[in-house]
Amino acid sequence: MSHGKIREDKTCLNCGHQVEERFCPHCGQENTERRQPFYFLFTHFIEDFTHYDGQFWGTVKNLLFKPGKLTNIYLEGKRQVFVPPVKLYIFVSFITFFVFALFPMVNFNFDGEKGHKDSEKTGVISQMQSLDTKKILDSIKAKENLTAEDSMTIKGLSALPDSAKIDDVKEILELNKTIDPDVEYGQYKTRKSYDSALAKNPSVLDAIQKPIAHKFFELKEKGVTKKEIVVNMIQKSFHNLPKALFIYLPLFAFFLWIFHSKKKWWYFDHGIFTLHYFSFLLLTVLLIFLLTKLIGLTDFWLANTILYFLVIALSVYSMAYFFIAHRRVYHAHGLVSFIIGAALFSLNLFAFTFLVVGLALISFMMIH
Repeated sequence: MSHGKIREDKTCLNCGHQVEERFCPHCGQENTERRQPFYFLFTHFIEDFTHYDGQFWGTVKNLLFKPGKLTNIYLEGKRQVFVPPVKLYIFVSFITFFVFALFPMVNFNFDGEKGHKDSEKTGVISQMQSLDTKKILDSIKAKENLTAEDSMTIKGLSALPDSAKIDDVKEILELNKTIDPDVEYGQYKTRKSYDSALAKNPSVLDAIQKPIAHKFFELKEKGVTKKEIVVNMIQKSFHNLPKALFIYLPLFAFFLWIFHSKKKWWYFDHGIFTLHYFSFLLLTVLLIFLLTKLIGLTDFWLANTILYFLVIALSVYSMAYFFIAHRRVYHAHGLVSFIIGAALFSLNLFAFTFLVVGLALISFMMIH
């Protein structure tokens, strides 16, 4: 709730109606002074954006720790207690992807021409190659009594790859190279040969395969490096992910609609459950992301162990959350609820995987 000073004049500035208390009964505008201190801009922003009067934090607390409660309360008609589902999802989505943009999940500075990363990579590999692993192991094993440190050294050296494996790693990491001219799409090295074969043997899948093949040959002819392809795909996929999720929401609600009584549950009800569930998923992903960023910032093993435990616990909880929320909202018998929940979970996992693959293909098609 705003803490702006209430006007002495009880006439609403917006519609002209009489205002008995803080808010106009006709249009809902708050009857506060037109001019406020400068700091009011910031406090007003925080209050409006997060419902700082307690509504927002109460919503988040119930969303995270009481699966299904927000949906039940909203469907009961109590719609002023917590943040509305659509506004909640939009806000959580904005915060999540804003944080992802500030702290990228993938470090794009891995090309070997300018960054210091490549020199570090080359240095590590050269050091690994220069180690005479056999001599070190023999010298340690020759000792009469092995210490705990010796045992750890043996395990570490045994895990080192041989020179052939190191060469394979170097080959994989060299993303500054272009697509090899001999690389084929199917059995074809050029767009001309591909189109010629396609004209002779048309297929029902040509509408999907042809644009992808043409894009592949286009990038190959332009000499686009592997690194540029990877970076562009990741960036464009990340940029399109919020839109893809928003499109997926009605599909998730549709799956719920299929598995439940059409008389008892309307599609609208499933939509509310979906918005709350996806808001929870985004918040959980954000928390896991922040925890993983904290891991490794300190050398204190206990702190890192606790962080790892929290990440695992949140991951397990996020999977169990759906089953708990589903049972509490739809009030199905335990076994029936679990079976329906498992079917829905599997179906949505398949559909979401299909969405991710489609998003990757769209991102690939958008590379220039």
